[in-house]
Amino acid sequence: ILQNLSQTPVLRELLKEAKMPGTTVKIESLELSMEPQLIKLDQPGPLTLAMYQFLTEMQDTKKRVVTPKELFAQVCKKAIRFKGYQQQDSHELLRYLLDGMRAEE
Repeated sequence: ILQNLSQTPVLRELLKEAKMPGTTVKIESLELSMEPQLIKLDQPGPLTLAMYQFLTEMQDTKKRVVTPKELFAQVCKKAIRFKGYQQQDSHELLRYLLDGMRAEE
C-alpha cells in the first residue's frame, strides 16, 4: 500500500503543499469535468506530516532502506488495532491512514 501511495504524484504534491499552514490548494480533475476546487489548509496534523516525511524518504534515491516507524506510530495512535504488530489486511491500513489524514484537515 505504501509503495503504491508513494507512486501517486497527486498525493505527493498535495502533501508537499499541505505541510505549509495556510496554503490554498487548487484541485482539478480533467476526468470528472468538475470545476476546480480551492481548499485552504490549516496546520497539518501529525499523521499527515508523518505521511509526507515517509513519501519524501521513499523518493530519495540515496536511501536504500526506508522504515515507516513514525508513520506507523501515528497510525497506531488513530487506530489502536494496529498496535502489537498483529497481521492486518492492507486495505484496512489504507482506510485508517486516509481517514486519519482526512480527519486532520
